[in-house]
Amino acid sequence: MTPSNSQLATIKTVLFALCLIPAFLLWRSFEMDSLGANPIEAITRNTGEWTLRFLLITLCVTPLRKYSGWHWVVRLRRMLGLFAFAYGAAHLSTYLWLDQFFDWQAIAKDILKRPFITIGFAALVLMTPLALTSSNFAIRKLGGRRWQSLHRAIYPIAMLGCIHFWWLVKKDVTEPLIYSVILAVLLGLRAWWRELERRKQLAGGYLQQPRFEGKVIKIFAK
Repeated sequence: MTPSNSQLATIKTVLFALCLIPAFLLWRSFEMDSLGANPIEAITRNTGEWTLRFLLITLCVTPLRKYSGWHWVVRLRRMLGLFAFAYGAAHLSTYLWLDQFFDWQAIAKDILKRPFITIGFAALVLMTPLALTSSNFAIRKLGGRRWQSLHRAIYPIAMLGCIHFWWLVKKDVTEPLIYSVILAVLLGLRAWWRELERRKQLAGGYLQQPRFEGKVIKIFAK
C-alpha cells in the first residue's frame, strides 16, 4: 500500500521527531549532569555511534524497499542520510571545540598519534558533498547518473565509520563488530543483486533470435 501525500508527510514528521530523540536524550543527560566523569567523551562517543547507526539505517532502506515492496520508503532515505551527517558534524564539532578548543597544533599532533581520528575525519569529508547535493535541485543539476555515482560514496563512508569505531575501542570490539557484520550483510546483498543482474544480462545475450515465420513480400521484381 502506497501512502497518500498527506500520510507520507505525517510519516516524515514522525520520523524527523524520532531522529531527534538521541540528541534530546543526550542534552537531557547533560542538563542532569548524568554523563559520567567525562561528559565530553560521553558526548563525543554518543554522537559518533549515532552517526554510524544512521548510516546503516540509511543503507537498510533499499533492502526494505526490495523485499517489502514499499517503494515509498525511498523518499525517507534523504532525511536519514542528512541526520547521519548532522550527528557526524556534531561528533567532529565536539572533538574540535569541547575537547581540543580549536588548538590546531594539538589537533595535528593528535591525528598523528591516533590514526582513527584521521579515518573519522575522512569519512565526514566524504559525507559533506552527499549532504550538499541532497536536494532535488542538485539531482537535476548533476543528472541522475552522476548523482547516483556520487552518492555511492556512502559505502566507503560506512566502512570508514566501522574502522574508526574499531580502532577507537581497541579492546572490547563487540559493538563495532556488530556494526561491521551488519554493514557486511548490507553490502553483500547489493553485491549479490549485481551478480544476479549480470547473470541475467549474460543469459539474455545468448538467447537465440526468434525465427521469423511471417510471409516474405518481394519489393523488387526481376
